[in-house]
Amino acid sequence: MEGSPFSAWESFYVIAGSSGAALTGLQFVVIALIADTRPDSTNAEIAAFGTPNVVHFCAVLLVSSILSAPWPAITGAAITLECCGLLGIAYTLIVIRRALRQQRYKPVFEDWAFYGALPLFAYAATLTAALELQTHETTSLFVVAAAVLLLLFIGIHNAWDTVTFLVVQRSRSPSE
Repeated sequence: MEGSPFSAWESFYVIAGSSGAALTGLQFVVIALIADTRPDSTNAEIAAFGTPNVVHFCAVLLVSSILSAPWPAITGAAITLECCGLLGIAYTLIVIRRALRQQRYKPVFEDWAFYGALPLFAYAATLTAALELQTHETTSLFVVAAAVLLLLFIGIHNAWDTVTFLVVQRSRSPSE
């Protein structure tokens, strides 16, 4: 819609959404590497440290789609973004619980930041911006955009972290 406050963000969300979709595909490659390189990986490890990346990338794609839809009014977009924020917060709390429960790897500060604190912040920012969207349009849209970028960078960091961890682990294991 030409008069929509979202129309100025069209290119941003095309880029962000496409990036989220492409990075989701790359995460499947990372999971395939885990299966090939470390066949003893458990579901608990993957649920705590692999699946969240796909969820964050898909959240970027979802938010990009929501803000690219031709909403007749801001209210529909705001309510939908509120749901995304709430679901993201709930999912991040589940991820934190999974990280605490899995036994094979003990998360360090960086893990807690990138798997817990930063995603929680991004989803809370999305929720807060959605709640304020009707009264503070411009600021809210910038906050959502920042949250989307944060989720992309979190996923990129975590996927890279996973790959480098696997490379180091493989170099330490005895040759077959």
